[in-house]
Amino acid sequence: MAASIATSAFSPKPSLSSNSINSDSQTSKVSNFASKPATKSQSTRNKSPIKAIPKTEESNYVSTNSQNAPRTFYNQLPDWSVLLAAITTVFLAAEKQWTLLDNWKPKKVEMLNDCFQFGRIMQDGLVFRQNFLIRSYEIGADKTASIETLMNHLQETALNHVRCAGLMGDGFGSTPEMSKKNLIWVVSKMQVLVDHYPAWGDIVEIDTWVGPHGKNGMRRDWHIKDYNTGQTILRATSLWVMMNKVTRKLSKIPPEVRNEIEPYFLDRQAIKDDDNRKFSKVEGLNGYNAEKHLREGLTPRWGDLDVNQHVNNVKYIGWILESAPMEILEKHELAGLTLEYRRECNKDSVVQSLTTVYTNSVSIHCDHNLSLESGPNIVKAHSTWRPKNERPKRENEGPKEEFSAEVVGVGV
Repeated sequence: MAASIATSAFSPKPSLSSNSINSDSQTSKVSNFASKPATKSQSTRNKSPIKAIPKTEESNYVSTNSQNAPRTFYNQLPDWSVLLAAITTVFLAAEKQWTLLDNWKPKKVEMLNDCFQFGRIMQDGLVFRQNFLIRSYEIGADKTASIETLMNHLQETALNHVRCAGLMGDGFGSTPEMSKKNLIWVVSKMQVLVDHYPAWGDIVEIDTWVGPHGKNGMRRDWHIKDYNTGQTILRATSLWVMMNKVTRKLSKIPPEVRNEIEPYFLDRQAIKDDDNRKFSKVEGLNGYNAEKHLREGLTPRWGDLDVNQHVNNVKYIGWILESAPMEILEKHELAGLTLEYRRECNKDSVVQSLTTVYTNSVSIHCDHNLSLESGPNIVKAHSTWRPKNERPKRENEGPKEEFSAEVVGVGV
């Protein structure tokens, strides 16, 4: 259809030319000449010119006209028939491609729309939800996502929540008022409880929200679920404080910043107090055998630094696991982790990782101390482990929560 329209639009219309007029005039003259009576010699003498006149005079006219025609841009253009043929070919190819695209229909439209998107604001703008597909390069030797992968997803949803809410300033997760005052958020404590680890190709659904913590702190929680089944994968909570990025000292929350973030506070906890009490340190308890494992000489790479020029908090988890015994990593999986961040780690720091393992016939617990080789502590952590493929039983795990959604993100 498009090709026929394009061809008709560019095809030249028939018109009278000077050649046709001269031809008709010459034909008229020949007819008049032939109608007069003539002798045999005259007929013989004129027979050849009569037949040759139209062809000879026309060819002479075209040759003379082409020689006398001025050299213009129009005369130097290529043959229009070749150009029209090329345009027609392009239109036909484009029309064929559009037809193929129109006939292609994905099998799971709803899944594509819901899973591969930037994110959504839920529950009256207080909860942010984003989905992630577990990639092949995000899984470990046991074919499941690593704890670092899940922690990176937590950090990504937190930043996208700030951006979707319209609070992203010039800094990394800082609000406009925070950027004016050179303030940034730093995490002081984080707790993670893992029910099970997703596998390659699984789609995880992450909800995150913020709430108040004391006078000068903020709490951020996450809840990761399996997109298809709604089963809980991970729950996490964290405490954040403000720091001046110039002086590197902690700061109170200014009233202007509090007015920005308070409308988004939600009084809801991903990890309840019961879970906090169960996840207590076991150092010094009877019945546990203690073993110490030390790994020295750990240095940050350039890719380990964030935009605030200190080591990303997810990298600390990798350093903590560097000193964990291999027999634990091969046969067990991380079930819970608590991290207390004490100070920053810069690109020139040299770090050592100390893990103390407490074992008995039932469970494995570890205390971790990540410190500079010069002495100061960077992170203190505590972890619990369980045998692989042993998912904990949760009595009060309810059905998948549903919220009324308001889409504010852009699909990708």
